[in-house]
Amino acid sequence: MGTEERWFHKKGDLARAGWQTVVDADTPGWQYTGIRIAELSDGQSLSLDDLGVERIFIPLAGHFQVAHNDEVTTLNGRKSVFDGPTDVLYLPTNTAATLSGEGRVAVAEAPTKEPKEWKYIPPAGTPVELRGAGRSSRQVHNFGTPEALDAARLIVCEVITPGENWSSYPPHKHDEYKPGHESKLEEIYYFESAPSRVGGNPDAADGAFGMFSTYSSPAGDIDINAMVYTGDVALVPYGYHGPAVAAPGYDLYYLNVMAGPDPERIWLINDDPAHAWVRKQWEGQEFDNRLPYEHREG
Repeated sequence: MGTEERWFHKKGDLARAGWQTVVDADTPGWQYTGIRIAELSDGQSLSLDDLGVERIFIPLAGHFQVAHNDEVTTLNGRKSVFDGPTDVLYLPTNTAATLSGEGRVAVAEAPTKEPKEWKYIPPAGTPVELRGAGRSSRQVHNFGTPEALDAARLIVCEVITPGENWSSYPPHKHDEYKPGHESKLEEIYYFESAPSRVGGNPDAADGAFGMFSTYSSPAGDIDINAMVYTGDVALVPYGYHGPAVAAPGYDLYYLNVMAGPDPERIWLINDDPAHAWVRKQWEGQEFDNRLPYEHREG
């Protein structure tokens, strides 16, 4: 099996037990992170009885209920991943849950024994960051970062890249533990694409795509150069990753799930030295005026 086939998976390739996608400790070569994607219709439910992992429930499109701790938390959700931040729910390790509702939902996971407090985060509670500049402008929802959430291991955010823009750029890595300089973190990219919210052709939804690349670093050999569509998943155990490029006419979304073995829960990266200079080009440039994409409830 080539490195791209091992680390890049099309929608449905990782289906298991009612879930459209499952990445967990049973995934070859994987250890610190996990993700589950489900598409539910009204009346369907999925149980999460396996303990020993913390979780964040993220509505992608639609609305959901999560039964846990002898109560039910309602997630009002949003119309799509391109409709601003959603509300999310964090559940600590050793918490069983039942998920129900209507639409598409992601569950980010990380194995841990460290208990934390469960937390509901409304859309207004998510820090929204505009990162980059010009054609490298993107919008980041930091609901699961250390600054926003007291989790044990998980670091989770989502990124919206308008059509023709680049993100996850310059290519960067976080595959070595260098205190104060770089973190060792596994990372999952879950992708969606749709006709651009500003000026896109809704009739072209079936063909919406972006591009994603990952390449080798001293920590290991990896080679992903892929057209990405809604439902695709890239696993980044090591290596320089980026760019993620939104094709003209189509917006690109990805959910990032990170965790690792380091003693501190922190995201520290190093750019590929060949391309680090690009950041200086952003100085003085304006953000893309199509951003931010604001919240619209599902």
